[in-house]
Amino acid sequence: MLLPNLRVVLVETSHPGNIGAAARAMKNMGASELVLVAPERYPDPAASARAAGADDVLTAARVVATLPEALAGCACAFGASARPRHIVAEVMDARTAASRIAPMLTAGETCALVFGRERTGLTNAEMAYCTQFVHIPTHPGFSSLNVAAAVQVLCYEVRVALLALQESGEAPAPFDRLAAHDDMEQFYAHLEQVLIEIGFHDPQRPRHLMRRLRRLFARAAVEQNELAILRGVLSAVQGGKQMRRTDAQLTQISGEVPNS
Repeated sequence: MLLPNLRVVLVETSHPGNIGAAARAMKNMGASELVLVAPERYPDPAASARAAGADDVLTAARVVATLPEALAGCACAFGASARPRHIVAEVMDARTAASRIAPMLTAGETCALVFGRERTGLTNAEMAYCTQFVHIPTHPGFSSLNVAAAVQVLCYEVRVALLALQESGEAPAPFDRLAAHDDMEQFYAHLEQVLIEIGFHDPQRPRHLMRRLRRLFARAAVEQNELAILRGVLSAVQGGKQMRRTDAQLTQISGEVPNS
């Protein structure tokens, strides 16, 4: 069984051998979509050597300059973190994260697993682009985990969760399509702009405001039609006047049938 729509993102990997080993780990579990954010050295013979037969994953890998580019089109992004962040509302273990990812993959959503640098992991700014956070509960006396090993563990858990769904014969509960990551990024930029315009947000003294708002909307799992409503509210605030809509427009936004 392949892992449909699962994207593995490696951020600024310093050793190309780790890229190859991650590709091998992915292929072991049926994953094939690899995106590299500003790798230090790639392509490189060391990556091919460590891939050990997963050359097709390496050949298809995309190299991009920034994490937002890597997450374009994703409905969710699970950032792997070895240490807690005070701003994070919830950090899941690998099995819990997989149980949330599997139904979304089955429904056709694209989900990303995001892994940071070998020595320092993901920065706080990069974590802000992730919608959820996952921690692999290693032994506290020796918690350092190679990036390829972390990829292996998380892809394995997703595979097991998908197999369990398949064996149960139960269709995942239907849900409306979630807003894509790049659409949410445009919303966050719009939101920050409006908050500055109305004097609520001072970009010179941000006090983690936007990072906390990102966490709030990430927990809400905003759907496409809900995002349209939010963008409409922001535009109305900028316009400084009440927006009047026809019944047809309200129906398109809310998905409800107007009273006859």
